[in-house]
Amino acid sequence: MTFSMLFAVLASGFIYGITPGPGVLAVLGIGASHGRRAGAGFLCGHLLGDVLWCSTALVAIVGAREIGSSVFDILGVLSGLYLFWLGLRALRSRPGNGTVSEGPARQPFWHGVVFGLTNPKAYPVAVATFTALLSSRAELLNWSMLPSLIALSFVGGLLAYAILVGVVGARQVRSLYTRHELWITRLCGLMFIGFAVNALMHALPGLLGRKPV
Repeated sequence: MTFSMLFAVLASGFIYGITPGPGVLAVLGIGASHGRRAGAGFLCGHLLGDVLWCSTALVAIVGAREIGSSVFDILGVLSGLYLFWLGLRALRSRPGNGTVSEGPARQPFWHGVVFGLTNPKAYPVAVATFTALLSSRAELLNWSMLPSLIALSFVGGLLAYAILVGVVGARQVRSLYTRHELWITRLCGLMFIGFAVNALMHALPGLLGRKPV
């Protein structure tokens, strides 16, 4: 595994874990109301869902690559379009759309488990994020690398969650996020669009019979 691929998988797991979404909003609310320990418990439970969805996404990506480059390119185009759509939605966000229920905090770990396993956006976002960052290295992917890819994505997610645990206990962080939530959401939208463009730039030439530049 090349260093660039190692970094890409780590970055994918990190970005998937730290990008503002339902889970991040929930842990910010739990941490602000019940402290850093409750927030950390929620994230530990949520990590189980992350491992499942990221592993499933990587299986789909490697499987598509092994079946044929055209299948991977099609997956790349679909993922790119999905990320572009998410980015446009984020850029068009309006104030007041970010209200998130904090959920039960008596058992934050089990709440995190249920939250992570039942998030309907988890799998498509994982597929889109990993495809966007791995598309330029598609020819290197194979089944023997799958355990390493899953482990690296797990490490990336842990790094993201370590940062979140470090800040969830501060009410100032929750207040700052709430105050600037709209602009943070729009900034993430730009990031998603950037990933989408990257995925499309590597997938479309393969479908059109040209090598990506």
